[in-house]
Amino acid sequence: MNIHMQETLRGKTHTFDTELDVSSLVDGRPDVIRSSPLKVRLEARAESKAVQVDGGLDIDLEMSCSRCLKPTAAHVAVPFHEQFKPASSVTTAEVEEDEVIPVDGEWLNLQPYVEQALLLELPFAPLCSEDCKGLCAKCGSDLNEGECGCSREVIDPRLAGLKDFFKS
Repeated sequence: MNIHMQETLRGKTHTFDTELDVSSLVDGRPDVIRSSPLKVRLEARAESKAVQVDGGLDIDLEMSCSRCLKPTAAHVAVPFHEQFKPASSVTTAEVEEDEVIPVDGEWLNLQPYVEQALLLELPFAPLCSEDCKGLCAKCGSDLNEGECGCSREVIDPRLAGLKDFFKS
């Protein structure tokens, strides 16, 4: 997924419709059980002395529910819109406002930007369902399957000494 900057700025359009293996990218995450290849659909074209890259990324993941730890399917669709400019023609204001990404050299490798966009869009706390009850904090039973019988009363430790105050 390399783009020659000068060719693109002269009007050449690049289209990428490919799949990337990102399993090594999500291997360190304990909540990701399995991932499909990342589907990449991007188009790079010249736009006002910069290279505009637009498109989307799609991936199917099997993740652990953050409440009950059961495997759950997640589809992540990531819109991709970035603008790149040769570093020699980038102003400080453009960089500070995150309008463009400066590129040193003649070639632009899009893969690190694609991987970064994917990582930023991965679910932070995936759920198997919105009404997932999770696990009991005392015995570890799955509360989606039924109540466990443990007491759910939570006493503020700062006031725990007062709990027996009104007992005769």
